[in-house]
Amino acid sequence: MLNNSYSQTITVEENQTAAHLGSGTLLVFSTPAMVALMENTAIQCLSDLAEGNTSVGISININHLKAIRVGSTVQCTAGITAIEGRKYKFHVRVTDGAGELVGEGSHERMVVNEEKFMAKIL
Repeated sequence: MLNNSYSQTITVEENQTAAHLGSGTLLVFSTPAMVALMENTAIQCLSDLAEGNTSVGISININHLKAIRVGSTVQCTAGITAIEGRKYKFHVRVTDGAGELVGEGSHERMVVNEEKFMAKIL
């Protein structure tokens, strides 16, 4: 059974900052780290895929709206909005400890057979 939605909370660490990841010079939660959190949260909605299957990200469209300091907590929620064959569409949202919007958008993942997928790219 699929999880229609999933939420997780993390504490922002230095290795997730723009300065560390090279997406800027400031010690704030970076857009690449937020995107990774959004993807990881969406993956959790697909935790019960058939044996040998996984999902790969195929699209993401987000807005990063608020800067977050190292040591702050953020919560990410992903919810399935549509299923089209093997394609799953999600709404993803990140809020800070006060519930204010940090970022949100849409994300799509495609379910693939791990062995067949890897055979095609090797």
